Amino acid sequence: MSEKALSVGMIMFPGITQLDLTGPLEVLSSVPDWKVELVAHTLQPVVSGRGFKFSPTQTFDRAPQYDLLVVPGGPGVDVAILDEPLVSFVRKQAIGARYVFGICTGSLVLGAAGLLTGRRASTHWQAVDFLPSFGAIASHERMTVDGSLFTSGGVTAGIDMALEVVGIIAGADVAQGVQLLLEYDPAPPFNAGTPRTAPKDVVDKLRTASSGRYLDRAEAVRKAAAHLSQSAVA
Repeated sequence: MSEKALSVGMIMFPGITQLDLTGPLEVLSSVPDWKVELVAHTLQPVVSGRGFKFSPTQTFDRAPQYDLLVVPGGPGVDVAILDEPLVSFVRKQAIGARYVFGICTGSLVLGAAGLLTGRRASTHWQAVDFLPSFGAIASHERMTVDGSLFTSGGVTAGIDMALEVVGIIAGADVAQGVQLLLEYDPAPPFNAGTPRTAPKDVVDKLRTASSGRYLDRAEAVRKAAAHLSQSAVA
């Protein structure tokens, strides 16, 4: 392996948001000498939140230590943050990893693993209020860098942060080459990508439609935070 080689482990779990996974995956796997593995409990296909299946390439019990640990998010986060073997794997990997990257609500998994205490972190705008439950300093920025910790806002922000990660680790010229290769030059037809710019009625409708999930997540976060506190005392 060359001096520029980097091993990347991307966590997978049922209910993952596919673009949280595949967007950054496309960026990170485009870097020469970077080896990316998709890690899950087993090698059985993992079903995303939209019903698509993705095949892991590595399991938690056999995975090597990764240089860059990546944790995507999705509706399945509510279960993942209470999945002790998964959370324990993230915690242990983070100790030896050079860099840790949380995408969207994947930041909540990092929080459940005790990795956000006193750290600035971003997540999806509908989940940012949960970050302080894990001792994090909530950031409303699309991308947040706190030392070796990288976190992004929701879904598409993971692509931006992946390019930022590549730029910091491999250099701006490499990151720009990847961006050009992917022809990543977003120009959305509407200025509705954040609750600060979207029309109020659009924001309100989305909040109402997802209110049930919000309450379920609040309860899952409460349990995960309580478990983290008990573990710290023990």
